[in-house]
Amino acid sequence: MARKTAGGNAAFHNFHNDYVHIEDPNERRRLALAEIDKAPFGWYHIRAIVVAGIGFFTDAYDIFAINLVTAMLGVVYWQTASSKPGTIPTNSDTAIKVATSGGTVLGQVGFGALADVLGRKRMYGLELILIIFATLAQSLSAASPSISIVGLIIFWRVLMGVGIGGDYPLSSIITSEFATTKWRGAMMGSVFAMQGLGQFAAAMIALIVTSGFKESLLSAKSASSCDGVCQLAVDKMWRVIIGFGAVPGCIALYYRLTIPETPRYTFDVARDVEKAGEDTKAYIQGKAEGRPDEVRRVATIQYSEGRLDTPKASWGDFYAHFSQWKFGKVLLGTAGSWFFLDVAFYGLGLNNAIILQAIGFAKGNSMHQIFYNTAVGNLVLVCAGAIPGYWVTVVLVDTVGRKPIQMMGFIMLTILFIIIGFAYDKLGEHGLLALYVLAQFFFNFGPNATTFIVPGECFPTRYRSTSHGISAASGKVGAIVAQTVFGPLRQRGAPPGSTDSPWLDHVMEIFALFMLCGCFTTLLIPETKRKTLEELAGEVEGTPNYDPGSHGAAWRAGSDEGSGNGSGEAVEAKIA
Repeated sequence: MARKTAGGNAAFHNFHNDYVHIEDPNERRRLALAEIDKAPFGWYHIRAIVVAGIGFFTDAYDIFAINLVTAMLGVVYWQTASSKPGTIPTNSDTAIKVATSGGTVLGQVGFGALADVLGRKRMYGLELILIIFATLAQSLSAASPSISIVGLIIFWRVLMGVGIGGDYPLSSIITSEFATTKWRGAMMGSVFAMQGLGQFAAAMIALIVTSGFKESLLSAKSASSCDGVCQLAVDKMWRVIIGFGAVPGCIALYYRLTIPETPRYTFDVARDVEKAGEDTKAYIQGKAEGRPDEVRRVATIQYSEGRLDTPKASWGDFYAHFSQWKFGKVLLGTAGSWFFLDVAFYGLGLNNAIILQAIGFAKGNSMHQIFYNTAVGNLVLVCAGAIPGYWVTVVLVDTVGRKPIQMMGFIMLTILFIIIGFAYDKLGEHGLLALYVLAQFFFNFGPNATTFIVPGECFPTRYRSTSHGISAASGKVGAIVAQTVFGPLRQRGAPPGSTDSPWLDHVMEIFALFMLCGCFTTLLIPETKRKTLEELAGEVEGTPNYDPGSHGAAWRAGSDEGSGNGSGEAVEAKIA
């Protein structure tokens, strides 16, 4: 029998002593994970939300800020252009924005796979370091005779996108694996909702710097005449806006680097039962990691080898698991839903200029008023639809459920895009504004939130990060399609050099079809509300998802013959 350890009180329970007498590694795993699943919502859950959420705040800030910055880049670097001086060319503007999405795809797949191979803790924080470094590098970039500012910013935004992409699977699965089952959806939704606050912060910083350089900006009436002190002020403004994105990341970096490894990963992939038990206790107590007795740890690892029910990760096991339709359809559903969503989610931004005009924030009589109106207009749009949608999801996701919210969102968006597309010319600016705000609300109280939550819950621990990364990368491929295909398509039939969008109504109709397709892929995903991660992964006997073929059945068939029932004596002998 192992010795009990010191420590533990009413506030910080000593879980190690609860299970120290149990030698069966599967039973110890079950009991330890049950403690996490049933733990009352506490400050350690809030800490996990904040640490993961600040990363998403930073991600959204960096992605949204570039929409405000590209106009400033035009003033600074295209002031002497022969055509449209002071305005960034459309191709350069698109390339800068698509670069982030391209890097994000690489980060989601790469970091997602590495987190399953090397561990969540080893990768968590590295993506934030990459974001911070690339963000600061962007803000310090300048053109030279050998390279343009567009090339520099694209390079750094691809690297930043890799970091942002890594944050998607890591923040989702770490929050999921530490969460209590009852409020897991709300915890993951709260992390994702920080995107709305990040968008708000980007517009707010733009508003602050615009007010700070008011006198310089008032010296020019338009972008083409913004030179001298006005141009210098705008050059400082875009660097401050971009550079500020590194500040929240720096605040969260220490806590990410010191977060303990998730007990589920330590149990199922590292297969270190003693360490997983200590990490469970450390998480509850707010410590960086558990520190088990090393002698007993080594002995338990040796004893547990071949006895843990959960299979080891391998290409063969990956294929065997997802080749079963009941599991493969889930990956198809999460990836497909995210793809269809992001095509329309990013495509809706094609209406931004028209929407800002509808609320009177499209133009101005000076560069100060132009930038001021742009910042305030974006603040209004974010607060009107996006932020409320995020937080309504947080409130209802654990009672209504993920699947009903996603299905309802796709249905409502299908209807809204049909109305926008087929009645575009009859709506008028105010009607279009109302539908735009409703669409933003149902994106976020709908598939934009649930496509992030569900992939972090419904896959087995050994492939959870990889599967989430694949799903998220599918979404960003959809974003690239929206920016590179539907962006130019909306201008079909427009005169050369015109900014008109004669095909925008037809593009909205196409988006309605994508939302309808999202309804069908939603049918493929399971309802994950109030179910443990192990049940969703097919590891709990007696449940519809149970998969005996990949859950230790083969080992149990033959291991009982050779191992006997002297499990406790075996470990004690190794320790001795």
